[in-house]
Amino acid sequence: MVIPRVGILAVQGGVREHQELLVGLGAKVTHVRAASDLLGPDGPRIDALVLPGGESSTMDRLVRIFDLFDPLRNVIAAGLPTLGTCAGLILLAHRIIDPAPGQQSLAVLDVDVRRNAFGAQVDSAEVNLDTRLGRTHVAFIRAPEVVRVGEHVEVLGSWTG
Repeated sequence: MVIPRVGILAVQGGVREHQELLVGLGAKVTHVRAASDLLGPDGPRIDALVLPGGESSTMDRLVRIFDLFDPLRNVIAAGLPTLGTCAGLILLAHRIIDPAPGQQSLAVLDVDVRRNAFGAQVDSAEVNLDTRLGRTHVAFIRAPEVVRVGEHVEVLGSWTG
């Protein structure tokens, strides 16, 4: 069996939580903090990428400070399987409706998002969500709202809050 190599963007946010889940599923996890963690002389160093939840404007700033913005955008646009959770989704989005001053996105996923759409921390919720993959327990912690989905984006589940 081939063990998947999954990179987690490790500049800020829920890195440990994602790592624990991925290791539990049998993946080899790499923390991505530099372009060299994504690509080596022989090609990609990872088979998939996770952009974790966290604070989206801070994550954006750190991605640019660590010179990861273009390398991330390039490998994702080239087809690297990528999961974005909360702030990670905001980083992937084509457009952020209400960006923080100076905030940018990678613009590699054809969705438009609104940050912190479900209110303050106290308005966070955990729900059992029916998805196309089955019922799953999910948390919405100041989660973004996807306000537009491109025609080639497959929605697996949704919640109106």
